[in-house]
Amino acid sequence: MYQLLRSFFFLFDAERVHYFAMNLFRLFCSIPLLRNFLAARFQPGGHIPVKLFGLYFSNPVGLGAGFDKNAKYLRELQVMGFGCVEIGTVTPKPQPGNDKPRLFRLPADKALINRMGFNNEGVEVVQQRLMQWKAATANESSRLLIGGNIGKNKVTPNEEAWKDYEICFKALFDWVDYFVVNVSSPNTPGLRELQEKDSLRQILSHLQTINNQHSNPKPLLLKIAPDLTEQQLDDVIDLAMEIRLDGLVATNTTISRDGLKTDPAKVKAMGAGGLSGLPVQQRSTEVVQYIHRKTGGTVPVIASGGVFTGADARAKMHAGASLVQVWTGFIYEGPAIVKKIMSTL
Repeated sequence: MYQLLRSFFFLFDAERVHYFAMNLFRLFCSIPLLRNFLAARFQPGGHIPVKLFGLYFSNPVGLGAGFDKNAKYLRELQVMGFGCVEIGTVTPKPQPGNDKPRLFRLPADKALINRMGFNNEGVEVVQQRLMQWKAATANESSRLLIGGNIGKNKVTPNEEAWKDYEICFKALFDWVDYFVVNVSSPNTPGLRELQEKDSLRQILSHLQTINNQHSNPKPLLLKIAPDLTEQQLDDVIDLAMEIRLDGLVATNTTISRDGLKTDPAKVKAMGAGGLSGLPVQQRSTEVVQYIHRKTGGTVPVIASGGVFTGADARAKMHAGASLVQVWTGFIYEGPAIVKKIMSTL
């Protein structure tokens, strides 16, 4: 059924269809009887709970950042059975992101290219939405865990980036279950330069200092690019262990275009942006494996990149991942993806 619906959706602009489909699903979920029917259809039948960072995830399949940037669809994503949802990337001030069109499909490669540019409504709006969500779900026994993916505004110079991360961290602290620092998106000019060791240390050490002032510090993770060299990965690992990061998210999208089946002229016409989906699957798994081996498994990894099936999830876990995230796989496999993955785990 979804394959037929996907063929129809793929006739239209990717970003517009994204919001159309999610708003339609939100309408369905506003009707309790229909919401219960959809939950029965999409949520996994059995539970494989995972304890990580002191948190209990109802299952190991999460939704990566960038899908629900503004925390607008949490109820709907819970109905689909996700064990956690990473909202954002959130920046201090609202920003429109890059010019449209900025999201492109590559069906032959089961991939996407995006150059969204941290478009979001700003941390104050997201904070209010999360407050409402927490109040509405306060009595639920099985609560969807929320990760807060935070970044800097485009106009903020890199030397002041730490201030933006601090603003978002403080604003969302009481409303998310864990944090992910995003310095690895290729769609904000100069952002990836913050992955250098000294820049990272400034941001992460500052956040960890603030974090440790609380009686209940939140798990703090770093999301990294698949394009890092071995030396850069070693620097990230050393820093993660030095300042006691709770984990790493591996990986973000890639700037590489190697090995694509899509016509090179079409790919070139799509322009710059991060490539996600099947083409990044192998490299993402290699990075997970490298981190796991170098740290002896002492730094937990959430694996993101090319997860479409239960076999893909098993491969990530075999490489050392504790949890997996989907994003592009969700677009290609549909709202039953969690149930399908869980049925084979």
